[in-house]
Amino acid sequence: MFNIQSCSIETIRDPFGILEGERYELLLDLEVDEDDELYLEEGVSMRVVYKLAEESSRIVKYEFLNRSTNQYIDFEMEEEEAAMVELFCKEQLQSDPSNS
Repeated sequence: MFNIQSCSIETIRDPFGILEGERYELLLDLEVDEDDELYLEEGVSMRVVYKLAEESSRIVKYEFLNRSTNQYIDFEMEEEEAAMVELFCKEQLQSDPSNS
């Protein structure tokens, strides 16, 4: 299990207007327990692409990254972690005044 320490958000532009809703890229800095399989001494971050729409807001894609090298880590979230990240992203985007 991991905890989210900080987050940065960027809007993904859709210049052609073909995507439903808005897309955002969230970069999450994670705190991972030392005894967890995901733990790296250099630290771990997560890149999340999130779709915010009236009908269906959801995680479109995510990937774990080595914080110091930005290299992809082949690892899947557990159901409980996915629910936590989903809720975190939704709350961050709803509370961010630039997303109104």
